[in-house]
Amino acid sequence: MFNFNKTDPFFTALLEIAEHVQEAVHYAHDFKIEKVSDLKEVSIRLKNYEREGDSLIYELTTKLNTSFMTPIEREDILQLSIKMDDILDGIEHFAAHLEMFSLIDIDEYVNSFMENIVKSTDEIVKALQLLSQKKLVEMRDHAVLIKQLESICDEIYRTSIKQLFINEKDPIRIIQFKDIYEQLEDVADYCEDVANTIETIIMRNA
Repeated sequence: MFNFNKTDPFFTALLEIAEHVQEAVHYAHDFKIEKVSDLKEVSIRLKNYEREGDSLIYELTTKLNTSFMTPIEREDILQLSIKMDDILDGIEHFAAHLEMFSLIDIDEYVNSFMENIVKSTDEIVKALQLLSQKKLVEMRDHAVLIKQLESICDEIYRTSIKQLFINEKDPIRIIQFKDIYEQLEDVADYCEDVANTIETIIMRNA
């Protein structure tokens, strides 16, 4: 099935998408928010990342539509790209909601969510590097780690919601932070979706 002496353009394109998602998530995590205007800057930059990601997906889809042969099922290539794009969309929505609410006091739970989402995107890139090298079986360990990180985010979500209703008295802030926690939980779920797609690819092709 595979030509091990030649880099496949579809695997290269998938890796490029993964690295783009990783860069965007790292940017969101590393940016130090000190004032409301910082939120606008982050939101605009992540919107640009999201648009650039859409362009990468479009290029890959065009290539799929014009290619007679693909190294793995077309549906798996498309599904993997779309699931990675969901992560990018989710981070962009998270930043947009921070800006919409003017929330600069990022708490420990948001930081914990982001730390684990960053780790997940790192694992996705590692898995896609192995895919580009046609080392499918070795990808499984990274998929498992992504699922473990999602489980950690589940715990963070439950704890954050519980503590929010115990400690916060302002109903507006309860609504705002609940929304932010849910946005980040969704992003962690999108990372798990990528892991599930990776496992499907392994099962069908290894």
